[in-house]
Order: sequence, then structure tokens, then C-alpha cells
Amino acid sequence: MPERILSSELQSEEASIEQNLRPRNLSEYIGQRRVIENLQVALEAAQGRGEPLDHVLLYGPPGLGKTTLAHVIAAEMGVNVKITSGPVIERPGDLAAILTNLRQGDILFVDEVHRLSRTVEEILYPAMEDFCLDLMIGKGPAARSIRLNLPHFTLIGATTRIALLTSPLRERFGVMYRLDFYDVEAMQAIVQRSASILGVPIDEEGTYEIASRARGTPRVANRLLKRVRDYAEVRGEGVIDQETARAALEMLEVDELGLDVSDRRVLQTMIDKFDGGPVGLETMAAALSEDADTIMDVYEPYLIQLGFVERTPRGRMATRRAYEHLGVPYSESDQPPSKQESLF
Repeated sequence: MPERILSSELQSEEASIEQNLRPRNLSEYIGQRRVIENLQVALEAAQGRGEPLDHVLLYGPPGLGKTTLAHVIAAEMGVNVKITSGPVIERPGDLAAILTNLRQGDILFVDEVHRLSRTVEEILYPAMEDFCLDLMIGKGPAARSIRLNLPHFTLIGATTRIALLTSPLRERFGVMYRLDFYDVEAMQAIVQRSASILGVPIDEEGTYEIASRARGTPRVANRLLKRVRDYAEVRGEGVIDQETARAALEMLEVDELGLDVSDRRVLQTMIDKFDGGPVGLETMAAALSEDADTIMDVYEPYLIQLGFVERTPRGRMATRRAYEHLGVPYSESDQPPSKQESLF
């Protein structure tokens, strides 16, 4: 499938712009009210005791601000932050090089922490608990173990799939926060703030059009805003109003609920080829020529949130709401009988 305008993954060419749009402290952070309130208490308590913050685990769908929150925590604590990711740390020596370069109170942010190898995890356990590093030097009979003391640091792990974290690693995080999709009101505030930073004239109606189609994800909202800005500058008068926003989003094939071509293709395939389901994940992946993990992690979460798809023990099923959204007639006879009905 082509690259999606609604992808919640950060593209490399947008990284510098995205960095400028990120809030720099808790007062600028919009949404996630409960997380921010709890985090503020933890930060003030740690600062009052003169201690580093306890290890933090952030989890939830991509694009909701986990990396941003790590930068905000570092700014609030007045310390440096080192950024890495689970797949990058391949060997214990890679982790040792990172940890030994940290200073007292520094933050190590590990994105996709669930993808750390088991060998690296074993080295990480004493580093998180005792702030020391156990390494083997040499091979064979001459091999010996040495212990290096580390400065007290804070590990912030981020993951989109918390179920894949091993229990020993998960239990070593003292603070765990789940980031949820944002409501429309918070999304409007985010779009307004980003438009102000980008210098884009936008009215209230234009803000709502973008915010309501951004799937509750700030990264998607910022990406849509930049594409609508392009349309306004080329085919409009440089101002994003409701009419301009709607025309731009129609060109991008993003509908009023935030579904794009790929989302509708998933629903259409489920309805047209499999009579609405139930259909297995691998079967759907083969029919769409897509990876099963991509369907499960990228497409399904938002479709399930909207109530368009449900997961059952027998497979995925399109709901009545999916039929109605696509304008396809829905009939109860299209749905398979329940397990109890099928016995008679």
C-alpha cells in the first residue's frame, strides 16, 4: 500500500518540523489530563527529595506523545535525555556504552522497549535496580566478571505493545502511564497551537475540520495541518477555513471520521469478500497483500475504537456501523448464526 497521510509513524523528513511543534514543558502539554496530574506529583516529589525520578513506562498507540513526554520530563527535571530504541541495542556492549556515558539524574529513553533482546534485558535488570552493570571480560578459563557502578538515572521506556514486555522488565518500572486517544476538544487546541507555531492563519471551523478527522492522534493532526496548509497556499487564499479544509481533506481522501483509502479498503474487503466475517487475521492479510501485524497494529485499533470492527474467537467481523458508513445494505441474515443457534 502507498504511504498513508494518516500514518501515526513519524517520517524522517518531518522530524525537524515535528520537533518544533512539541511542547517543551508540562504547562504546554495538551490532553492526557490524568497522566499529567499524576506525573506532576511524581516530579515534584522527586525534586523535593533531590532524587532522580523513578523509572517510567509509557504505553499506548503510536503518535500520542510518548517521546514528547520523555523530553518534557527531562526539561522539568533539568537533566539531559539520551534517546535510543530497542532494536538498536543489539548487544550488551551497546547498552554498556550508553549507560556508562550517563550523568547523575540523566534520562535514558528507550522507544519500542519491548523489542530489546533477552540478553540485553538481563544486563538491564541490575542497572535499573542497583545502578550497576555486570560484565564478563575475556573468554574461557580467563573470563572474569566485573561490576561497574552507574550514576542514578531514570529509564523511560515506551511501547505500543505492552503485552510483549516480559514480566521481569515490566515490574521494574516504578511508574506506568497509558496514553489514550485525544478527544476532539484537545485535538482542536493542538491544531490551534501548531498553526500558531507554523504561522498558518486558521479559523475555528477550519480547526474543527482538521481536528475531527485526525483520529485522536496529535501526530496525524500535525501532518494533516501541513497538507491543508499546502492546499490553502496553492489553491486557496492562504487561510484555512472550513471550505478550504474540507476541499483539501477530500483531495487527500480522508473522510469525516478520519478514515482514509486504506481503512475503507480493509472494511470493504471484509464485507465484499467475506460477507462481513468472521474472517481470520492471516486470511485478511493475504486478501489485502498486507502484513498481519500491520493490520492488527495500524488499521484495526481505530476501526475497533469506532465500533466498525470487532474481534471474536472466530475472527474479525464488520459491524452494522461499518456497513452504514460505507453505504452498504446491512442484513441480519448476512451475519453467521451464533454458536448456540448453530447447534439446532
